[in-house]
Amino acid sequence: MEDRKNIINRPLIVFLVILSFVTGIAGGAGGIALVFNSPALLKAFNISETGSGITVNSTGKTETVTLKEDSATISAVQKVSPAVVSVVYTKDVNLQDYYNFGFPVGNNGQSGVTQEQGGGTGFVITAEGLIATNKHVADVDGAKYTVITQDGKKYDANLVATDPSNDFAILKIDAKNLPVVEYGDSDSLDIGQRVIAIGNALGEFQNSVTAGVLSGKERSLTATDSSGASSEELDGLLQTDAAINSGNSGGPLINTKGQVIGINTATASKSVAEGVGFAIPINPIKSAIESVKKTGKIVRPFLGVSSVMVDQKVAAVKGLSKDYGALVIGDQANGISAVQKDSPADKAGLKENDVILKVNNDEVSQGMSLRSLLSKYEPGNEVTLRVLRDGKEIDVKVTLSETKS
Repeated sequence: MEDRKNIINRPLIVFLVILSFVTGIAGGAGGIALVFNSPALLKAFNISETGSGITVNSTGKTETVTLKEDSATISAVQKVSPAVVSVVYTKDVNLQDYYNFGFPVGNNGQSGVTQEQGGGTGFVITAEGLIATNKHVADVDGAKYTVITQDGKKYDANLVATDPSNDFAILKIDAKNLPVVEYGDSDSLDIGQRVIAIGNALGEFQNSVTAGVLSGKERSLTATDSSGASSEELDGLLQTDAAINSGNSGGPLINTKGQVIGINTATASKSVAEGVGFAIPINPIKSAIESVKKTGKIVRPFLGVSSVMVDQKVAAVKGLSKDYGALVIGDQANGISAVQKDSPADKAGLKENDVILKVNNDEVSQGMSLRSLLSKYEPGNEVTLRVLRDGKEIDVKVTLSETKS
């Protein structure tokens, strides 16, 4: 923002220098207003206004100062775009699976197989070819993957790892010296700040750019694929009004510094709402990326509870004395236990309706979910949970285990 202010003020500085040369020290603020409101004086001072800024003619020399309101956005896009890729998959599917006739029906009676195609977006996280994207983009059973870089080169891609706690996956291509992204800090984001989404819109418009603002943080939702056949519970998401279209999934959400702050993952149905998109914040993903670099797989700490974030509404309904934390609660209708049997939480004695207020000294809040706090640790680490139980606060020590993919 500071750079933008300097650019905006520059035409005024140029004008004041020339005005003082003509009028001496008698100008001042009133003289500035007078000149701008007087066509005759503008002509006398050889100053003209254009749609792009102010043009000053002095001793036969013309200087044009152009204001670029979107210079930060343009610079950010130029910085990140070389590291954004398109991810395309192809899969052979029996036509009987499509039409349910009970036997293969081929094209022109010659074959019982058709080819399914789809795709999304990704971004380069290592110069040696590791690509970050969404799990729902890169984990289609029986699919073959192709990654297309910004310069049009195509590479066969293999799935390296998926994150069981997020809609996140890593692909690998055989390439060297690739441009890579820079990460930002998703924990320090402010509601209303400008954000930019880049992706393979509709699966055919590579590196399409949309811009908007950060609309919310710590959102939770049930994401369903286009067929409605599968769904996934996601929490701690960033909400944005930057357009996220089909094919944008897996692409970067960036700030105006050109740093990746999230991974675009879902959008509200257009029949329900406009301008409501969601991204996985980058901070919880950083540890997964480092884990793959070191071990070749994503290793996550595991606690073993199902929980919802506590706010004023939840606190009022449940009669809680705190309006923050993670409420341990199950979903009997869908067979989800509040505390998984034989999990670290179970062994430590956590119970349904406990509220986890802190992980060590970090408070569980709307800006910092239980999942994101736990992602800072590794399997085998012992943490102390501050727990609200029956109106009293207690400390519970838990040794985290490893999440099973």
